[in-house]
Amino acid sequence: DFQSIDARLLSRPSATKAFHEKWGWMVYWVGGRQFACEFTASADAKAPYAGRHLLSLKCDPDRILELRAEYPGACCPATTPTGAVDLRRPGRDLPEGLVLDLCDMSYDLVFSKLPKRVQREVSDV
Repeated sequence: DFQSIDARLLSRPSATKAFHEKWGWMVYWVGGRQFACEFTASADAKAPYAGRHLLSLKCDPDRILELRAEYPGACCPATTPTGAVDLRRPGRDLPEGLVLDLCDMSYDLVFSKLPKRVQREVSDV
């Protein structure tokens, strides 16, 4: 259920979201950096993305390989250390608890790369 995913993403310190008009995506931010996107790929997008409701998260490269092996078809291929999770059938492809944990991982990965000054500002809010 995307409401629980949205709530988890926004529960993190200083997390915000904004609709990106040009892309048609909802983008989640911390410290001025993107840590998640939710969108439906257009019908004419490249396979396997076409028409799919997706959640794109930052992910440890080794972990995304494990997830792709364990849940084929649920985690779309990517050339960057990002995982796109198919949300058409939430809970059927990836357990909801796992998706929520991946949301936390994405935030934590981006937060850890923020300058220390920004990390302190985010933590003090």
